Amino acid sequence: MPHLTLASTSPRRADLLRQIGVNFTQCAVNIDETPHFGESVAQAALRLARAKAEAGVRAADPTHAVLAADTLIGFENTALGKPRDCEDFIATMRRLSGRQHEVYTAVALAHANEIKAFLSVSHVSFRPLLENEMIAYWDTGEPADKAGGYAIQGLAGALITRLEGSYTGVMGLPLFETAELLRQAGIPIWQAGMA
Repeated sequence: MPHLTLASTSPRRADLLRQIGVNFTQCAVNIDETPHFGESVAQAALRLARAKAEAGVRAADPTHAVLAADTLIGFENTALGKPRDCEDFIATMRRLSGRQHEVYTAVALAHANEIKAFLSVSHVSFRPLLENEMIAYWDTGEPADKAGGYAIQGLAGALITRLEGSYTGVMGLPLFETAELLRQAGIPIWQAGMA
């Protein structure tokens, strides 16, 4: 069976893979994440996940299967990235306050000279947010390195009124789609001793 490399240093993605009992190693990848003109948020997520998988193939042992993912927050057909600073974060939170947005997480697996990819789309609704709540949340440090400026598995869980879709997809690695890709490649999940 092929060995798996996760083309990410994200502790969240690693924890999610461990949650389903997968043996893997990790490698860091660096790709150009500049949006392409006319590209939808869904297309961008898929393109970036594939690009990370390709970069992982170049960085990892060539006999390994390589798993990669990319998460983008979509609001009014625009991708919301990681906040540059507090002011940018507050502007994003004002847009999301009391509204629904989409979370696109693409997962790609490079194996046997091909790349297969799935896209998970979830709909997340925030309750109306007060300005002082936004500032207090920023001051925790949690939003700084998160797409869209929040972590559903963290403090922002208290701000979300509704989720339609994949909780793990919003976290950054949709486990259903990931398990399907791994199964197709012959990589086992729920391995003994992984609990």
